[in-house]
Amino acid sequence: MSFKTLLTCFIALFAFAGLAAADQATLAKEVRAAEQAFAASMAARDHAAFTRHLAEDAVFFDGEKAMRGKAAIAAAWKAYYEGPNPPFSWAPENIEVLDSGALAYSSGPVLDPKGKRVGTFNSVWRREADGTWRVVFDKGCSACDCKKAQGD
Repeated sequence: MSFKTLLTCFIALFAFAGLAAADQATLAKEVRAAEQAFAASMAARDHAAFTRHLAEDAVFFDGEKAMRGKAAIAAAWKAYYEGPNPPFSWAPENIEVLDSGALAYSSGPVLDPKGKRVGTFNSVWRREADGTWRVVFDKGCSACDCKKAQGD
């Protein structure tokens, strides 16, 4: 292989790596925007918008019990959307996207109506064929009482 050919290959490789990194950043922004819109559905009291973010085969956990399917999850979450005030809110802090761009992870705080952190959500998003991100897995956990845990 000539030096010129080798150099061309290295330049192409580095250009592709830069493009992949840019695509990762773009995909992460898309997931963050999807998660923010998902969370905004609660603040807006818009159950239909919440439901549009769910994949048909989504699985949400309620403790250790799994709810399977968009229809079951939408029905179970309907009560959270009744009444004028949301019972909680959430916002993404961490977003990671697989190198393939097919799946992403988001997590962040769950807050009560007064803004106190009461938990952490963990969601897995799937990029559908049309480019839309939809939630496929969601599981929350309670907030850690770190002062109590440190005292033990």
